Amino acid sequence: MVVRVAIIGASGYTGGELLRLLALHPYVEVTVATSREYVGKPIHIAHFNLRGYYRNLRFSKLDLDTIINSADVVFTSLPHGVSLQYVPKLLESGLRVVDLSADFRLKNPESYRIWYDFEHPYPDLLAKAVYGLPELHREELRGAMLIASPGCNATASILALAPLVKAGIIDTSRIVVDVKVGSSERGSNPTIGSHHPEREGAMRPYEADGHRHAAEVIQELSLLAGRIVNVSLVPHSVGSVRGVLASAHSWLLREVSDIDLFRVYSELYSKEPFIRIIRGVPPGYPDPKYVIGSNYADVGFALELRAGRVTGFAAIDNLVKGAAGQAIQAFNIAMNFEETLGLKLPPLKPA
Repeated sequence: MVVRVAIIGASGYTGGELLRLLALHPYVEVTVATSREYVGKPIHIAHFNLRGYYRNLRFSKLDLDTIINSADVVFTSLPHGVSLQYVPKLLESGLRVVDLSADFRLKNPESYRIWYDFEHPYPDLLAKAVYGLPELHREELRGAMLIASPGCNATASILALAPLVKAGIIDTSRIVVDVKVGSSERGSNPTIGSHHPEREGAMRPYEADGHRHAAEVIQELSLLAGRIVNVSLVPHSVGSVRGVLASAHSWLLREVSDIDLFRVYSELYSKEPFIRIIRGVPPGYPDPKYVIGSNYADVGFALELRAGRVTGFAAIDNLVKGAAGQAIQAFNIAMNFEETLGLKLPPLKPA
């Protein structure tokens, strides 16, 4: 079985990672790769690392009729708000869609007015979309026609906190997440704030008065807890190119030990193919440096009994487990493929 795949927005960093990973997938043929800037040009013009791959594929303009006639599944790697113009029509044509924007991640339409300042025009699709975090929604992803792939900051934050919330051992009325992120998070078209020469050597918070990815974290952890969970998320720009490190601070409802916490994380993640629990061996705590280029998420925790605090950690590559890799993992589940197909890549070292 060969699945024909189209990638809308294939010339950016996430589009490039989709192409890189899907080149290794035994059941995928990429038939369409759209780009406004590189129409008619070979793939390696935008992604020189893929020279020698996709010899018969060139970037094309975004034409829905071409995509509908040439693909079975569409990955949309577009800015927030833009996917709304295309996803409904693709679904109506019977195509499966994996959307990597925020346009279908939130279940409550009112959340889009609060966090994204617009009225969502397709509340019916919000109800049908499956949040593409396999560790929490694997069964719902099976056969899903619309997958809303999570944001990278949200992915790391949720993975750091989910075991603690599920176990009911922390105060869910006050959780603070500190997220460190590399420059590639802002995409291949930089602003003055995201341009790497401006970020190198810098360590600065942004959107500290309320980052949009907090909405996803609140939604998913509230579903897990069965009640509203209050999360504040503050991202920080750091000088790395890739990587996300979430440090999620919470306060205990009862006294626990390191062994208790290890058991809590193991109960949720021990059978997960891309989760590694880091505890007690070098580097001691999760570090994005050791997941770069891979779909792994390294998770861990720290207990400070004096303050009644437990901090959950998660480190991911923002372009893989935080974007393209996780999207392919969810696609595999939806298609009833082996979940790890195209993703069995060890992290790079040094990175």
